Amino acid sequence: MVPRIVTAPSRDLDLVSTLLAQAFADDPVTRWVNPDPSADKLLFATLVRWVHGPAACADVAFLDGSAVGAAVWDPPGARMSPRQQFGSVWGFVRALRGKVRRGMILETEFAKHRPKEPHWYLGQVGAAVHGMGVGTALLTTGVDRVDGPAYLESSNEVNIPLYERFGFEVTAEVTLPFDGPRVWPMYRRG
Repeated sequence: MVPRIVTAPSRDLDLVSTLLAQAFADDPVTRWVNPDPSADKLLFATLVRWVHGPAACADVAFLDGSAVGAAVWDPPGARMSPRQQFGSVWGFVRALRGKVRRGMILETEFAKHRPKEPHWYLGQVGAAVHGMGVGTALLTTGVDRVDGPAYLESSNEVNIPLYERFGFEVTAEVTLPFDGPRVWPMYRRG
């Protein structure tokens, strides 16, 4: 059965952040930034609500009536408002507690590699269940919507071949400090 994808009409923050927390539970970068999995839902809620904000497209995958994955895309030119910036700082302090510095390092490293030209940004895509085509279905929906270049940072090397199937190419390999994991910025031409 192929997962059914629905763009979250109400930007269901609770559902999307829960799915992403489940999907990224074993993600190397998530665990480096936030060693406490009990704070993952708050971390992803902060990302979805404040960093991506109301301009983002949040897609939810359903399989046999159950939500099993989510993806969040920012359209070209998306910027955080001052209110979003304040909300994100407050959310990250609550979620990351003593690891806020790592979150700042992560954002600084990511910013070095982001394209300068307008592009769609795939902030997160994740499946709470694996091997069922959820990631492929979410990427298909997102890429079909995209009307130009797209960019993402792959936080797990095993996902690179999936992104490459959709035309993304690795543009760099970044090793995070403090014995951190590697991250692969990837770009897809429009």
